[in-house]
Amino acid sequence: MKLIVGLGNPGKEYEHTRHNVGFDVIDFFASKVGATIDKDKFQGLYTKGKVDGEDIILLKPQKFINLSGEVMRKYADYFKVNERDILVIHDDLDLEVGKIKLKERSSSGGHNGMKNIEANFKNNEYKQLKIGISNNKESDTKDYVLGKFSRDDREKIEEAIKKSYDIIIDYINLDFNELQNKYNKR
Repeated sequence: MKLIVGLGNPGKEYEHTRHNVGFDVIDFFASKVGATIDKDKFQGLYTKGKVDGEDIILLKPQKFINLSGEVMRKYADYFKVNERDILVIHDDLDLEVGKIKLKERSSSGGHNGMKNIEANFKNNEYKQLKIGISNNKESDTKDYVLGKFSRDDREKIEEAIKKSYDIIIDYINLDFNELQNKYNKR
């Protein structure tokens, strides 16, 4: 079983902000596979199903992003998902807008949601799909990540979200090294 988690903040005011790219990916993926994320457990919205013969859970933690690990830990324990079978989708300030990078056993990179996940799992064995939101040094980091994309940046993010669908399908079917080789551009 694979647990695929999109990070974001709950609430209308945070919809489609830079920090909620993970939620956007999960919503897009669910719509493409005909799933509805309508179950509520352990302060998370989720759906469980089968894609390409693999049991998967799509999860959007409903605690604020910096507490995502608490929700993920409960899901991993309850559904007996090994850390190596978890893919976390999140925004990354160090990548250009719309750029995608797959990582395994990676650090939090200063992302508070990832720090909380690492603290709750006591390791970093899970996989990461990072989506670049760039870093606007002209504003406070908190204001920036909670802000909306410009029209041009939103177009780049929409392309990344669409590409993420293919990446998640391949994540279900390929070895992670193969996946990284296929999608991580050098």
